[in-house]
Amino acid sequence: MFETTVIFTAGVSLILLLRRPRREGYLQPGAVMADQVILRVVTKLSIPFILIFGFYVITHGKLGPGGGFQGGVVLAVAFILYALIFGRAALYRVVPPPVSDILTGVGVLIYSGTGAVCMLLGGKFLDYSMLNKELPGDGESLGMTLVEYGVGITVSMVMLTIFNQLAEERST
Repeated sequence: MFETTVIFTAGVSLILLLRRPRREGYLQPGAVMADQVILRVVTKLSIPFILIFGFYVITHGKLGPGGGFQGGVVLAVAFILYALIFGRAALYRVVPPPVSDILTGVGVLIYSGTGAVCMLLGGKFLDYSMLNKELPGDGESLGMTLVEYGVGITVSMVMLTIFNQLAEERST
């Protein structure tokens, strides 16, 4: 629980401290690599595979190396690559900053909501066996997967917010 709390707190702090008001023309059209055909084609072909790998890492994190943190970063890399090649204006059409802010909180709610449901069913916080009392192993698998996806969503959106804030040009 503390891992997700730390990344969520870092993301919210970043949003509150570094977010600057947007101004007209803050996304320069020269940032788009319109003349780089090979990069654009390879990126369009690569992004679906990067996303699938990110979801794989999140889903199989309970069984082996990986998990929500690693998979969340891989998912963020797909969006960051998209922004680097097609421009941040294109990224903002796909994932506007308010959506990434909301999804950061949704990830934490999935994580903490899974623990709260376990408590409401009579167990301890994150006692996954309570999710399926007849087959506790299935409850464990479901609970761990939900928690990993909650962490993955939060990490991915915080990484995207960090990228957007670092790429934002200062207004003069």
